[in-house]
Amino acid sequence: MQQKPISDISTAVTPRRTRSQAPRPVPVLTVISHPMPQRIGERLVMEAVSDGKPVALSRNAPDFSHPGSSALGMPLADTFLSRKPVLFEPGPNGGMVLRVEEGGTQVRVAGEPFVGARELGPEELALGVPLVLAERVALLLHVEPSNAEPSRDGLGMAGRGLGIRRVREDISRVADLNVPVLIRGETGTGKELVAQAIHQSSNRRNGPFLSVNLGALPRELAAAELFGAQRGAYTGSTKDREGFFRAAHGGTLFLDEVGEAPPEVQVALLRVLETGEVYPVGGHSPVSVDVRLITATDADLEDRIRRELFRAPLLHRLAGFEIQVPPLRERREDIGLLFLHFARQELEATGEAWRLTPEVSPADPWLPALLAERLMRFKWPGNVRQLRNLTRQLIIGSRGLETLRVSSRIEQELDSAVIPTPVRTVSAPSPVVVNLEEKGAARRKPSEVGEEEMLDALRACSWDIKATAERLGITRSSLYELIDRSSRIRTAGDLSPEEVTSCFHECQGDLDAMVRRLEVSKRALQRRLRELGLESSRER
Repeated sequence: MQQKPISDISTAVTPRRTRSQAPRPVPVLTVISHPMPQRIGERLVMEAVSDGKPVALSRNAPDFSHPGSSALGMPLADTFLSRKPVLFEPGPNGGMVLRVEEGGTQVRVAGEPFVGARELGPEELALGVPLVLAERVALLLHVEPSNAEPSRDGLGMAGRGLGIRRVREDISRVADLNVPVLIRGETGTGKELVAQAIHQSSNRRNGPFLSVNLGALPRELAAAELFGAQRGAYTGSTKDREGFFRAAHGGTLFLDEVGEAPPEVQVALLRVLETGEVYPVGGHSPVSVDVRLITATDADLEDRIRRELFRAPLLHRLAGFEIQVPPLRERREDIGLLFLHFARQELEATGEAWRLTPEVSPADPWLPALLAERLMRFKWPGNVRQLRNLTRQLIIGSRGLETLRVSSRIEQELDSAVIPTPVRTVSAPSPVVVNLEEKGAARRKPSEVGEEEMLDALRACSWDIKATAERLGITRSSLYELIDRSSRIRTAGDLSPEEVTSCFHECQGDLDAMVRRLEVSKRALQRRLRELGLESSRER
């Protein structure tokens, strides 16, 4: 019996999303970093601002929660945050005004310390504005349509932002249909992951899933690799070759970088889409195949058609349904969850998954808020793949340390491509202070800090890491890196139990005296005492 074609484009048109009324944008705060890692990804939907009312954010209110979760929400509840609120007020032309009072929580807006009032326009809100509270909690202020449905991670893809939710919706629409799918998106956005999700959600899930990168196939062998070949069809062909199409029979074949297909392969692909048959190289009889074809590209296929490098009829057949995967810079609300997802994978591989368990409560956020801010402000030219690789480097480079260590190479990488955010100040009836670069807050390069200067600053600040970093004008992550490099400085983890116990008794449990004698971080020493079952005088 004649095998039916894989698809008929006339019956597989991508549906249009139509709405009778355009939904209004609603501002949302998403947690990117928090001292409790399990709270990353929680959100606060500020519908009140869209209704013309202000929202006050403090340590004790309002509640954040995970989308789609039945659990009760919780406030940010970090003791370093002030009870004096940060205000989010409706602004002109669909924007917002952020107000930060002096004496309240320290706030950084898009990478700069800030006090006073600032207008955030609709363009900034659509892009997303990074906020850091007391260098402890990192948030992204962004907007979503008022009718957006809450969503949790699913289909093997981490993230809950609007962009990835639309991808999941498209997957659900097309998964059970036997039509070819074209996935478009920049390099590193996760196009193969989308193809796998389509396969796993389809009635072919028990069949094979084969992934082929057309850009990696030798041009002269591409046709034989895809459609098979008979023995002797070309030089060196000593046996019959099955080919990827026949190997994927009953399942799904994913062809990445389809824009790189040679002309002869394009003709053969068009034939198999129309007839459901392949012609092995050197063969004379067609072979029927039952394959769901999914293709992907980061190229502008329309431009390649204009340059006569790609066949227009083939594009029409491949695009039975199109899915657009957004770049990471357009889904920055997912950066914290993606980082946590990749970090968990790497920590499991190194045997340190316990570092992300709810029982572990570090003195500093496991993902430092200032590092999370830099992740949000980075353009991510390599998208999710680049974030995964950077996470792996951070985890491996931080083994045995209290928090993530940022190497100078990663510092340079994160500084190389930053999304700019314009500054808008607004007038107010009461006096306001707009100070985007407070005196003494200018950052220095870690290479400018000498070992002797660092030691003097640590001793002057009683080995308080945050105070020392501010005194030196560098970030805490940079200070941790300098301490790690120094041969003259020990960490609390370097101390033997006997040395800690002996010092504890000699100092009669006085933590400050122990810090001066042992010359290590106060908070780290406090945790070490707890591990050893010793109670300092500060904890009694």
